[in-house]
Amino acid sequence: MTPSKIRVVIVGAKGRMGRETVKAVFQDPELELVGAVDRTLNGVPVQDVLGFDVGGLRFSNDLDKTLLEQQADVMVDFTTPATMKGNIDKAIDYGIRPVVGTTGMTPEEIAAWDLRCKQRGIGGLIAPNFAIGAILMMKFAQQAARYLPHVEIIEMHHDQKLDAPSGTALKTLELIAQEREKMAQGHPHEHETLAGARGGDYEGMRVHSVRLPGYVAHQEVIFGGLGQTLTIRHDSINRESFMPGVVLSCKEVMKYEGMVYGLENLLF
Repeated sequence: MTPSKIRVVIVGAKGRMGRETVKAVFQDPELELVGAVDRTLNGVPVQDVLGFDVGGLRFSNDLDKTLLEQQADVMVDFTTPATMKGNIDKAIDYGIRPVVGTTGMTPEEIAAWDLRCKQRGIGGLIAPNFAIGAILMMKFAQQAARYLPHVEIIEMHHDQKLDAPSGTALKTLELIAQEREKMAQGHPHEHETLAGARGGDYEGMRVHSVRLPGYVAHQEVIFGGLGQTLTIRHDSINRESFMPGVVLSCKEVMKYEGMVYGLENLLF
């Protein structure tokens, strides 16, 4: 007997991440693309907007109707912080597993969604970054911090990104903080002649955000020690880099209960 495919609805399907996800889900033999949601489009063929065939699927601007009528198993959300939270609530209410790439939620919100997912007996995932290489970068940085506790992060993204620092940078800082004590870095009497020049401060670690056209998603984690530095860097050259992680998440989220924060929890 052939196992049934996992039925996936993509929210924010017209956006830059959404259109790559539409293509990746449609092409995967274990997934079935059953919905493409965008608030500005309704009834328009996906092919007419995105430029590639996805079996005649049409856009919908009604998330509730799409989730229910298509009997979705998974909702992938690449929208904005302003709409993402309501979308997660709807998915959990309907017993549909959210896989979310949008960042900007608090630990308290994630904990509340985790509880609700467990009550419904479903899994969910919030991932600051879906690129496998970025997950490895964070893992390596966490390990390096045991031996080189002085660290700063430079993250570089396209100039349309809304949040700073990035979710990836924050997740990296959280992981490093598990391995080192909170400590002040730099000269104890240093003075910023231009406010913000030393970047944001997370338990003594500094993080710097660059926003320029031409970038996609890039991060350097720089460690300093006596007579040496260590730089761990990841570059997403294009948005295809995120798709193996998105596809993996759609499959793995069917296997557990609760809201997981970070793709590394599925990989390691």
